Amino acid sequence: MRQILFTVFSLLISFSIFSQSNNPLVSSDSEGQKKWVDSVYTSMTLAEKVGQLYMVQVMSNQDVATKNKIIKLINEHHIGGLIYSNGGPLRQARLNNELQAISKIPLLIGMDAEWGLSMRLDSTYAFPWNMTLGAIKDNKLIEQTGRQIGEHCKRLGVHFNFAPVVDINTNPNNPIIGNRSFGEDRDNVTEKALAFMKGMQSAGVLANAKHFPGHGDTETDSHHTLPSINFSEKRIDSIELYPYKKLIQKGLSSVMVAHLNVPSLDSTGYPSSLSKHIVTDILKERLGFEGLIFTDALTMKGAADFDETGDIDLAAFMAGNDVMLMSEDVSIGVSKIIEAYNKGDVTEARLEHSVKKVLQAKYKVGLNNYEPIGLYNLSKDLNRVKDDVLYEELIENALTVLQNIKATLPIRQLETKNIAYVNLGDDSGDIFFNELKKYAKVHQISSENLDDLTDRLQPYNTVIVGLHRSNQNPWKEYEFTKEELNWLSEIASTHTVILDVFVKPYALMDLKNIDNIESIIVSYQNSKIAQEKSAQLIFGAIASKGVLPVSAGNHFVVGEGIPSFGIKRLGYTIPERVGMSSEKLNKIDSVAQYAVNNKMTPGIQLLVAREGKVIYNKNFGKHTYDGKEEVEFDDIYDVASLTKILATLPLLMELEEQGIVSLNDKLADILPEYKGSNKANITLLRMLTHYAKLRPWEPFYYRTLDSVTKRPSPKYYRSKRSEKFNIEVAKNLYLRTDYQDSIPEIIKESELLETLRYRYSDFPYYILKKFIEKHYDKTLEELVQDRFYQSLGANYTMYNPYHKISSKKIVPTEEDDYYRYQKIHGYVHDMGAAMQNGIGGHAGVFSNANDVAKIMQMYLQKGFYGGKRYLKPETIDKFNTCYFCENNNRRGVGFDKPQLGDEGPTCGCISMTSFGHSGFTGTYAWADPEKEIVYVFLANRTYPTAGKNLLLRESIRTEIQRLIYEAIEE
Repeated sequence: MRQILFTVFSLLISFSIFSQSNNPLVSSDSEGQKKWVDSVYTSMTLAEKVGQLYMVQVMSNQDVATKNKIIKLINEHHIGGLIYSNGGPLRQARLNNELQAISKIPLLIGMDAEWGLSMRLDSTYAFPWNMTLGAIKDNKLIEQTGRQIGEHCKRLGVHFNFAPVVDINTNPNNPIIGNRSFGEDRDNVTEKALAFMKGMQSAGVLANAKHFPGHGDTETDSHHTLPSINFSEKRIDSIELYPYKKLIQKGLSSVMVAHLNVPSLDSTGYPSSLSKHIVTDILKERLGFEGLIFTDALTMKGAADFDETGDIDLAAFMAGNDVMLMSEDVSIGVSKIIEAYNKGDVTEARLEHSVKKVLQAKYKVGLNNYEPIGLYNLSKDLNRVKDDVLYEELIENALTVLQNIKATLPIRQLETKNIAYVNLGDDSGDIFFNELKKYAKVHQISSENLDDLTDRLQPYNTVIVGLHRSNQNPWKEYEFTKEELNWLSEIASTHTVILDVFVKPYALMDLKNIDNIESIIVSYQNSKIAQEKSAQLIFGAIASKGVLPVSAGNHFVVGEGIPSFGIKRLGYTIPERVGMSSEKLNKIDSVAQYAVNNKMTPGIQLLVAREGKVIYNKNFGKHTYDGKEEVEFDDIYDVASLTKILATLPLLMELEEQGIVSLNDKLADILPEYKGSNKANITLLRMLTHYAKLRPWEPFYYRTLDSVTKRPSPKYYRSKRSEKFNIEVAKNLYLRTDYQDSIPEIIKESELLETLRYRYSDFPYYILKKFIEKHYDKTLEELVQDRFYQSLGANYTMYNPYHKISSKKIVPTEEDDYYRYQKIHGYVHDMGAAMQNGIGGHAGVFSNANDVAKIMQMYLQKGFYGGKRYLKPETIDKFNTCYFCENNNRRGVGFDKPQLGDEGPTCGCISMTSFGHSGFTGTYAWADPEKEIVYVFLANRTYPTAGKNLLLRESIRTEIQRLIYEAIEE
């Protein structure tokens, strides 16, 4: 009779395990699951059953002797699972396959992958820490994070991820939780944990909420001792247990019980993982949890005294835990539980209850049909573009602005700002600094002492201070030092300061006074993406959306965050975020490298932007074929005829808006000296559309060469500057000052072409330069800097760079053997522009691809950029119109336009609303309003000699343009 009752009782337990609707371990195929679990369980020996209760720590980079110990535990003690830490994914997969192959029952694999798997060579985490995620308002992003972490785990053969941490982090001095918690607000933590759990379990990986009943409010390190949580049961129930209640209702698969002493819940002094009241009475019965229950590591210090090794394992099992993690000695622990079973202290029903739950979990994750981990493409599958996309989105949504006095952020009116950057902390802020330099002229200032630092900061009116500390793991130091706090206070007393902390917000607790700090940003982590995105926020390329997940001292409370809007400056992201394919876009690399390898140009700068985001920005080759200087982001090129649309055209557009000129004005109307000339009745419209019979070009320099030697004539040139010879055409070569008057006269007196047809000409830009400079009584260089470049943040765009920057950052254009007879390096390549002191309306501008993109983006945004309107939308439209298409002239007003037939300046795959220009030195800039694409190609194909234009002959620039459009995936 006793045996019959026992059998009935066992059947009832088994039935209840599989029938209850809120049992998170029941699979969709509950009938098949029950048959498999019952079959496996009845075939097991007692030792095999007890072995299933253990998960052992494994490191994939461990030595052979340690691995053999694990193999012994599998073979002799039939352990139920492994928990991996350290090592790399490929090693782990290989080891896992090896260990699974020798286990009679497939092993349940767990991992502490709270922030995803560390898969890259730089060992950065796949996703941000929970504290960072806690700042995000959009919980759909958290769910997606859980989903993608789950996909990583599943691909690597991991069935349980010991995440999410659901501790309510109400103690800033907690040494263990900190960045691992979503924050201090119970509702926010619960919502984040639910979203994370839902996402991860939707990927087929079981979640684990930890550390029960709540590890957030302690200042003691549980790895070294037993922390105490000294709160009332009522407080714990309303705060610490709150997220568990919600997660359990929504299908939480497992819970890890903490290594804590909670006197109000258990007066024995035992750790919570050994407390029957906490594990069974509260977690299982009061909260109704039926998922797997894991202990925390049983090797942690500070537990109550036990007479013998293995007693703690038995105590944990008797308390109600199902799985013992990281036992001090599995063999002894197993023997202790078997001994208790044989004594009747552990009943068959109790053992069956936990073992069958383990087997249920194994069935639910597919171990009933176990297959080894596929090694092919493992690294690629764990390093997906979609993960990079999500990481960026998470950081962008987390960045939190806490103070913004006088709307300091985003930085506007760049022309009035002298910006310095000061790096505090013990980690690098180089990525942040380099990103800042994409937007404005920013100098890094450093010193060993405060007095010297303040002296060096005197020329600057705005100081960006970054606190950078290690992003290696979430437990690293995060505070300001006393010295740093003093330095910050001194800097803030005399400057406008933007403080950006790349650590958890608790660092702000040490700030005694924040009144002198205009703006405060919390960027949470010092990762590459956090540094990049925070710089973009400072300059308004992205908005601020985050809120504080925890309070930070007396200044800031949980939930604070000042939202801001972007001001339409270029941002930087990956192609997939704007509907393009990285893989397809990377085909550009081979075309650009082909051009360099085949000596079509020594080097190239390439940039592609879409929807206001730079998605491709790479450099190829060197400054010269034989040189050592590789092309870098901040190197500048002679952009040649791009000058027409980068300098002259925007100034003319302004004048047209103001009614100073009209496209129908005739030359004689704006320049009286043209009255009576053969060009008197040429309109600006016809002139700028190259439809005015103007000759294409004039070798003005040729008239100044010696008729015999063909070198610069002493009549016109000197090797030293003087009042009469003041036009610097090249190094140590000065043209007669009065010769500048001869050039306009030559143009005015030149013959017109006989036939009216499209014919490209530089003459309009010589003529308009004179008019613009006369109208303003300033040089073209002064005008375009003051009215456009400085406020745009086009800090690498200039005329005559040899006066302004190091020659190492200027790409040479030619070894001149026909006019100046020297290397043209930092001086304009175009001879006519050189004879105008380097400042031509048609040529003379030097720039880098990023700056050219800013100007093209301003055009694309209908004259608006960086919070400032430069030109009216109707003005852009007026100049971007083909007025003579019916006459087989594709040109807009100043802008080039796509071809009307088979051949032309574009790939033929671009919209007719697009516009741009090309330059003799190999440059090209194009914008497409319909696809919101900006494409910039800078080269020095004229070095060492102009020769044959192989870039044009082999259609390199337009072939790259074709690849850009093929990369669009919408």
